[in-house]
Amino acid sequence: MSERNITEVRVYIGTYTQGASEGIYVYRLNVSTGELEYESKATGVESPSFLALHPERRYLYAVNAVREVDGKPNGRVSAFGINSASGELTFLNHQLSGGPGPCHLSVDLTGRYVLVANYAGGSVAMLPIQTDGSLGEASDFVQHAGSSVNPDRQEGPHAHSINIDSGNRYAFAPDLGIDKIMIYELDLTQGKLKPNSQPWVQVHAGAGPRHFDFHPNGRWAYAINELDSSMTAFRYDSAGGVLSEIESVTTLPDDFDGTSHCADVHVSPSGKFVYGSNRGHDSIVIFAIDEHTGQLTLVGHESTQGEIPRNFAIDPTGTLLLAANQMSDTVVTFWIDPGTGKLNPTGHIAEVPTPVCLKPIIIPGG
Repeated sequence: MSERNITEVRVYIGTYTQGASEGIYVYRLNVSTGELEYESKATGVESPSFLALHPERRYLYAVNAVREVDGKPNGRVSAFGINSASGELTFLNHQLSGGPGPCHLSVDLTGRYVLVANYAGGSVAMLPIQTDGSLGEASDFVQHAGSSVNPDRQEGPHAHSINIDSGNRYAFAPDLGIDKIMIYELDLTQGKLKPNSQPWVQVHAGAGPRHFDFHPNGRWAYAINELDSSMTAFRYDSAGGVLSEIESVTTLPDDFDGTSHCADVHVSPSGKFVYGSNRGHDSIVIFAIDEHTGQLTLVGHESTQGEIPRNFAIDPTGTLLLAANQMSDTVVTFWIDPGTGKLNPTGHIAEVPTPVCLKPIIIPGG
């Protein structure tokens, strides 16, 4: 069945469990209406905030956003099996993330390794995936070093995400604390993160790079910068894993004078638009992407109808954008106008405690 005929998608929602949340929530998304319907939840795991899916869609991985394990500075990564019929999650195991405060993870395209970024520790690590989907102990660990101009947020390294290119050859780790995107060559034989020939790309001082996404054409990439509310566009040379900056633009309206910090970024499946979330302005910024240069033109801003949109997602069909409002305990769905990129509320809002991460997946046979 082609994706354009799919009407239902399943959404896994990661949360912080310090409040009312009990773990990972599973919802069914009707792509025809934008309605989210609760299905199940996986409990008994601490703050499974950011999530990543295995390429075979049989397993799901979550960072446990903690700063201590057994009284020592460290975090965890948890593995779950996915019931393909019901979507329910079964806990498999967990392993140490190598550093405190893990905040993001991804799975390589062969499904052999999980890569994790530790925010508080300013480090990244690589964990092997076993044949049953469970995790082995870390096969590699890299400690970042340095600082930047913001004394409160950039006193040291703070790796904020780790992302893999479509060729499955290079990993990119935006580090908020040092204003660099670190670049690693993936060694899938030894399970190592090798410094690339271009070991990093520098962004402007005080930017605080946070999340990162590639354009579908593989020639451009976009980083959203938390501290100064900007987005940076890059050219990408996939042969050598090399990034070069095109431009940086603000994500906020010119007349906004409040406090706001960016969080997430996603390029639309069509490659025509890129979206970013503003926490404080509480909006999604919309940019059109020039098809020849990768440069950005502001389309506008859409309120997320809630507070602190930490994360958002575009469903696999490219029909809907889902915004997770962390501080108002809601997930709100929006229609994506395929011509303009603008967002229109569907009228559907799901109540989910402290939603942090949204991972949509096509329902098998849907």
